[in-house]
Amino acid sequence: MKEELIEKIKDLKKQKNAVVLAHCYQNIEIDEVADFVGDSLYLSQMAKDTDADIIVFAGVTFMAETAKLLSPEKKVLLPKKEAGCQMADMIDAQALRKFKAEHPGVPAVCYVNSTAEVKAECDVCCTSSNALKIVKNLNSPEVLFLPDTYLGKWVEKQLEGVKVTTYSGFCPIHLLIKPEDMQNARKLHPNVKILVHPECHFDVSAQADFVGSTKAIMEFVRTSDDKEFVIATENGVVDRLMRDYPDKKFHLIKDSLVCESMKMIKLEDIYKSLANEEHEITLDPEIAQKAVNCINKMFELNN
Repeated sequence: MKEELIEKIKDLKKQKNAVVLAHCYQNIEIDEVADFVGDSLYLSQMAKDTDADIIVFAGVTFMAETAKLLSPEKKVLLPKKEAGCQMADMIDAQALRKFKAEHPGVPAVCYVNSTAEVKAECDVCCTSSNALKIVKNLNSPEVLFLPDTYLGKWVEKQLEGVKVTTYSGFCPIHLLIKPEDMQNARKLHPNVKILVHPECHFDVSAQADFVGSTKAIMEFVRTSDDKEFVIATENGVVDRLMRDYPDKKFHLIKDSLVCESMKMIKLEDIYKSLANEEHEITLDPEIAQKAVNCINKMFELNN
């Protein structure tokens, strides 16, 4: 049944000149029909560069919105319209305007985990892969960072002479990881490196052997001579590492690190969405123009 469904999706992709973009936190079965699998920055670039007529985004709302912003002439489908992001929902345009008004003249950097309307009110976007580079290349003594306070403050710690004033948003999944989980992992797996995502709490990141984005964590594993790792991020990353590096051993630091929103999409949803071309992403043109400027500024500063 699964194999038959996969073939149906592949046939539809050919018929409709469609591509499937899948984030690394998705159910791993989605990779079997995905044209591109990766983190937010990589998928943003693929959305920008693809010559497909239809983009099916196996991710959450802000990711599909970003694909639409970068490819406005293409039809972008989100297989499960309910697939949102709790962090992105922690700030809206009104709250952002208030935050900016409290810090007049300070450039605002928004994490890609934000809505199109929030991006429209910011100077530049970033991902966890390039946040440090973007803030550094702004050459500003102070920046506002939203919505994730933990990524923002991690960036501040890496830079001298830059004040990063953060909004109080966070990722509920990454905040499940506590300092005591790090200590327990050290006891259970002595001499094993712990790789941590920068959305984690400061006290967790401080105990890590390596802090980096999804892509950076996977690249660390790829290039490391080590054969065993503790991974402190969403479990989809561990699923893919286990598949891609069968000669290495991986421990998810905590079994509860599952983003239910990211796991909503199933192969059946991709098939239905593509077959019926349903759950299309539409954006207000004025908001879209401002938001795409924010994203394009990211690509400019990322060079």
